[in-house]
Formats: sequence, structure tokens, C-alpha cells
Amino acid sequence: MRNTTTMTVSLPPAMVEEFEKVRKTENRTKSELVREALRHYFANRIPVVSASDEELAAIRRGRAALKRGQFVTLDQVLHDLAPQNRKAGRKRA
Repeated sequence: MRNTTTMTVSLPPAMVEEFEKVRKTENRTKSELVREALRHYFANRIPVVSASDEELAAIRRGRAALKRGQFVTLDQVLHDLAPQNRKAGRKRA
């Protein structure tokens, strides 16, 4: 009984050239290289995470504040952070 499944994949010519170059350099079969690439992809992709009840409540509060007009624009933040608009603090010893 077979433990693998055969798949057919379409690739653009430039990707096939790069694939073959890497495959030959690393002395691997096509299957080994594809398996390795898929393992890497699965290990490094961004996980899908559900928001907690606290996070969902915070999102709802934020949306409500936004509707009430309680927000600061990016331009306002950048203006306040500009060196000429910052108040000098007291020097510490």
C-alpha cells in the first residue's frame, strides 16, 4: 500500500529554472525539495488565532469611541511628536 499521493503542479518557466538549479546544487529529488519547501511554509506561516472575549470587548469599545469621534489622527500624533512641539523635560542628575 502506498503512503504518498502524487500531485501535479504548474510553475512559470523562471521558477522551474530556479527550482532545477537548487535541486541540482543540493543533489535532491524534486519530491524532496517540494516537501522541504512545504514544511518550511507550514512552519513559518502566520497562525490563525481567535480573539479572546476580552479582546473582542476592547475592539467593540474602540469602535464605539471611534463613532463618538474620540480619536487622534496620525497627523496629530506626528505633529505632537515633532521635535519643535515637544516640551523639554527637567534634566536629571
